[in-house]
Amino acid sequence: MAPMFRTRTGGFPIGFRRGWSDWQKDLSGLAAWASSNGFALIDLGGDADTSAPTVASAGLGIGSADLLDWNALFSHDAGERAEAVAKNAEYCQRCAAQGIKNFFVVVLPKDPSRSRAENFGYAVEGFAALCPSLEQCGGRVAIEGWPGPGALACTPEGVRALFREVPSPAMGLNYDPSHLLRMGIDPVRFLKEFAGRVAHVHGKDTELLMDGLYEYGSEQPPTFGKPVGFGGMHWRYCIPGHGHVHWPAVMAALVESGYAGGIGIELEDAFFNGTTEGEQTALLASAAFLASV
Repeated sequence: MAPMFRTRTGGFPIGFRRGWSDWQKDLSGLAAWASSNGFALIDLGGDADTSAPTVASAGLGIGSADLLDWNALFSHDAGERAEAVAKNAEYCQRCAAQGIKNFFVVVLPKDPSRSRAENFGYAVEGFAALCPSLEQCGGRVAIEGWPGPGALACTPEGVRALFREVPSPAMGLNYDPSHLLRMGIDPVRFLKEFAGRVAHVHGKDTELLMDGLYEYGSEQPPTFGKPVGFGGMHWRYCIPGHGHVHWPAVMAALVESGYAGGIGIELEDAFFNGTTEGEQTALLASAAFLASV
């Protein structure tokens, strides 16, 4: 087993989020590769209750596990929402029995055509119903602010409001600075405001494409241009160190807040995704960079 990757500042263990490519579908092989190359943890999807033993047998920790059926958890249909709460509560308890504490979710409403305020209310009801079970098993939701269609709790306004309406200690964040930077939100200022709520951290960056911003602006879709992979016309997701996130300030803020979790690299970079060699190179390069910060 290779020496474990840790950040220079804070000593946070470094791992990665399991992807969707063919080589990552073989969890046993993936865990063996991760362990032999010095990774400390893997972030799992919605099958963590059954896949966790495979990861643990390789000597790895689990940074987070996805909640089940995000849309249903925030459905406008009360019965569907209640069913999703019950399924997630049982799933989280099974995961918690294996040491998993962080549960990743993006607040994506079932029907994004409804008003944001209405869907926000359903999200509040869904989380409020789920939190008692999480509190009981020591779990915590890790909300990521990916600004997809209709997504809520992406900006300081939305995050602040959600924590105000659902003040449970089981409400937490998956801090991913790439999404904030993409939206024009200062990721370090955001971290300092909500540091006490950070349950897990993603190691992902965003490169701002100034030529694209000049050519297309930020308010209209292009007429003829094509967005870059894992990005838009004036930004693209990339591996840590290839973008504009100020990682030393991020690490310093995490240390100051008392964060004690890990960093899970989320690989979404058009320069590397798509081949086994490219993805493995990117994961190792990302880990080496974060270990140097």
